[in-house]
Formats: sequence, structure tokens, C-alpha cells
Amino acid sequence: MGMDAQHKSGCSGMSVQMQVVNHGSYYYMEEIMFFTRKSNRRITQFVLAFIGVSSLAGAQAQTVISEVLYDAAGTDNGNVFVELFGAPGTLLDGLLLEGVNGADGSVYRSVLLAGTIPSDGVFVIGDDSGDGTSLVSGVDLIREVDLQNGPDSVVLRNGSLILDALGYGDFGGGVFAGEGSAAPDVPSGSSLARFNPAVDTHNNLLDFMVLDLPTPGSVPVSAVPLPPAVLLFLSGILGLVGIARKQG
Repeated sequence: MGMDAQHKSGCSGMSVQMQVVNHGSYYYMEEIMFFTRKSNRRITQFVLAFIGVSSLAGAQAQTVISEVLYDAAGTDNGNVFVELFGAPGTLLDGLLLEGVNGADGSVYRSVLLAGTIPSDGVFVIGDDSGDGTSLVSGVDLIREVDLQNGPDSVVLRNGSLILDALGYGDFGGGVFAGEGSAAPDVPSGSSLARFNPAVDTHNNLLDFMVLDLPTPGSVPVSAVPLPPAVLLFLSGILGLVGIARKQG
């Protein structure tokens, strides 16, 4: 990343020109003006804004659990699902989904995954109705994924490496196998879904929300992965806008 700044005669501000390079693609922010009586202070704020977004970019998730419906309205058979989110083309062969009992920490269900994350980054594992089909729309894989009601956890692992984990419900003195603090236990027919599947703070309570209407195969537009250089570029603009507002 290169950045040139110069004082302009006749004004008490600065003109900043920034060039961001990402694998041969160029993004320009030209002639963005911000006026200040203390330019050094504003430059510091500008740099801190970039540092902050660099940290956020570092929190970008890899393959994660993005939505879980474990208690369908009516029968669970063929209606529940687990949704994953990750980079398109990621091979899931050999990964395991495990249901972990909140009472004693035992693994009550182990699901062997197979397939590849499609171009939209969303991979839906629908519960088997018992005849090799699922009532979940848009499934990419059909498996027995009828998870217990909480307090319980579901873990995504690659061998001994845990890729992601979601714990839900009030564990009390039970065994929590999720991340951070547990997400709430949802009512029948509702699902737990990430606010933004592209970001994992490793805290289930902060990362997940309750959806009254489950959305298998669909994630927020904000979850579409962006190159780090674009994140920095956009954050720089937001940082400058914030500075301008404070100055005004």
C-alpha cells in the first residue's frame, strides 16, 4: 500500500491520495480532502482507523457453522439442518460434525461430511427423512443431523483440529463445548444464525442471533468475502468521514 500526502497552498488542510494494491488490482482514493487545525492528530486518527480494520480483517472466518435449526416446528425428522459458510471450492471430505451432550460432554452424534462448498459460499446439510431425501430446501448434503435441544453443542472438526463450535442453552454445571459464552436456546421452529458468517469472534453469544424464520442456503450480503485491500480502502473512507464529521 502506498500513500502520498501533500499540503495544498491556500487551505488549512491536506489532500490525501491513497493507492491500494491487491494481486494486481488497483483501487484509488484520489483527492479526498479533510480540514483540520491539528493535522498531526488527524493523521494519527487516520492511521489508527487502518490498524483497526486490519485487526477486523484478521477476524475473518474460514469454514464455520453459520446456521443451525435443531428443533423444527412439528417433527424434526427431515426438517432440521446445519449450514456451513466458507470459501467457494473448499473441500469438506473427511470433516466431522459432532453433537456434544451438555450433560456429560459425550459425543452422541458424529456426521461425516463430503462435498465442496459451492460458489455462493453456503453449504447446507439437511436431515435425512429416512428415505435418503430431506424436506430442507436447497440441501447440498443429506445426513442424519437431528441435534438435541439445548443445552448442547455442535462441533465442526478436521481430525483433532476444531474448526468451529457452537454451544446453545443454559449449561449451568454442564459441559460447554462451544466458544466463549453460549448462544441462547431457541424456541421450536427458530434457528441460530451468525450475524455475519464472514466474521468469527469466537464467542457464540456475540456471533449468533435467533431467527424466527430459518434461512437455509441464505446469508447476509455483508458476509460476501472481500479482499483485505478492499476492506482497508473502505475503512479509510469511513475513517475520514468520521474525522470530517467531528471537525464539522
